[in-house]
Amino acid sequence: MAEPAFSLCVYCGSKPGDLPAFAAVAEQVGNWIGQHGGQLIYGGGRNGLMGIVANATMAAGGRVVGVIPRALVEKEWAHTECTELHIVETMHERKQMMAERADAFLALPGGIGTFEEFYEVWTWRQLGYHDKPIGLLNLNGYYDPMLSFLQSVVAHEFMGKWQMDLIQTHSQASQLLPNLIEAAGLSSVFQGNAI
Repeated sequence: MAEPAFSLCVYCGSKPGDLPAFAAVAEQVGNWIGQHGGQLIYGGGRNGLMGIVANATMAAGGRVVGVIPRALVEKEWAHTECTELHIVETMHERKQMMAERADAFLALPGGIGTFEEFYEVWTWRQLGYHDKPIGLLNLNGYYDPMLSFLQSVVAHEFMGKWQMDLIQTHSQASQLLPNLIEAAGLSSVFQGNAI
């Protein structure tokens, strides 16, 4: 298999959520990664949106790198069909490896784990630990309450607008995905390919 054109780290729910649109967008993201010669970096699970995005990436010809703590492997949550499956001891190791392997980050709908991973890479970026693009897919207004709260944080001067500007937010995966890859300086991915 050829070297991947890019590596996109996707954070998302280990559950499918209550709307069919959530599963559909996870499949769309995986298809897009695979069709553009990319590699998915994710948490290595087989359940929920995590499993859907991984399966769709592989079905579209992309590589999938899963990183999962041993405790979750033992609960049989590991997706053993990943191109690479890395078993680590702690969540800290998991997140560090995922961040190191990624060219860009994307948060889909999810729960507390997704929020924590998203906030961590955003925090790392504002501290200058990395300069990789970060996207938030606000499908069906899922993240509207969080974004409203964050604007309130800015209004109360605990954050600056420049920190909000470090994340790209869009309601459509078809718009956000190419924006992230282009922001990572990998726009050559699209030469001769439809975005």
